[in-house]
Amino acid sequence: MISLKNLFIMGNPDCGKTAVIIGLALKLKEAGYKVGYFKPVDNGRKTATGKVPGGDAVLMKDVLGIEALLGLINPTRTGPSYLGVYEQDYSLQQIKSAFNEISGDYDVMLVEGAIFPYALSSVGMDSVSLAREFDSRVMNVVKVENDFSLDLAIMYNNYVGCRQAQTAGTIFANVPRALLAKVEGLFRPALADAGYKTLGVIPNRSELSSPTVMEYQETLGGELLVGHENMDRLVEDVVVGAMTMDSALTYLRRAANKAVILGGDRADLALAALETHTSVLVLTGGLYPDVKVLARAGEKGVPVILTYQDTYTVIEMLSQVHRHIKPNDKSGIAIARENFEQYCDFNTILEILGL
Repeated sequence: MISLKNLFIMGNPDCGKTAVIIGLALKLKEAGYKVGYFKPVDNGRKTATGKVPGGDAVLMKDVLGIEALLGLINPTRTGPSYLGVYEQDYSLQQIKSAFNEISGDYDVMLVEGAIFPYALSSVGMDSVSLAREFDSRVMNVVKVENDFSLDLAIMYNNYVGCRQAQTAGTIFANVPRALLAKVEGLFRPALADAGYKTLGVIPNRSELSSPTVMEYQETLGGELLVGHENMDRLVEDVVVGAMTMDSALTYLRRAANKAVILGGDRADLALAALETHTSVLVLTGGLYPDVKVLARAGEKGVPVILTYQDTYTVIEMLSQVHRHIKPNDKSGIAIARENFEQYCDFNTILEILGL
């Protein structure tokens, strides 16, 4: 009889922890283990359409075939202005009760941390506190952006130890190709010198790291004028059309698979953008575009979103958009599995969990 093993996976937004969990869960299933999933605290921020983004509990329920109700898999939510709003939900006993109820039939429980590891520290329910309550080992997923990413990995591991929780190690994820050699040659040994394991180094892949036009649409809640058939296009860059035509052409040609944000009255700039690698046009201020723009966008298959927010607000909203794998995203799920199998140390994770 295999005793229950718990692994708490934590990290910052857009670090790729959900993709890591998918890959690990499917690999564990393949190895013959019964795998459960639990996300005690989800991000409750709503989009302009009223939807709560993410849906990690829905995703993992589908991936693993979990029969438990979503309210058990994800009993609590939070948001940037949670104090005085969701306080009635912040019961540690309620979370522990849900965890105990959902974990009974599994060999391994994978627990996903909140949007930030420190979220809900004010009510004693940050990621490390919860991991300790569940008697879980903690694995950090760190998005590599620069040398400070190594510092972040060491700091998080140190903090886990200081709180008397058990650290498993770190996976460096979404690593830019230009930094792969540095992560392997410098980050990995530096982490080892600090006393911690590197459990994986996953290169960045735009298919998992870049949001889709649909996710932009869901966040903005604007009107989709054309391009309904290409909402799954990836957005890898953002260009703001607040410049002269001469200046704009340089930026438009340089950026690929981009979102171009501009007023609907900038027909000249919109038409120029449509002649480059543009994933979506976002028209701000409620200004309906020239019919020539819609006609050309229709020919090119480029979605055009009309929103009534001003350009600054749109940029702020879109800066919060991150890629979310959905249950019907078979390609994204396959890539997550492939990445884990190819770049992560599964056998060491098994040893850490005592499996």
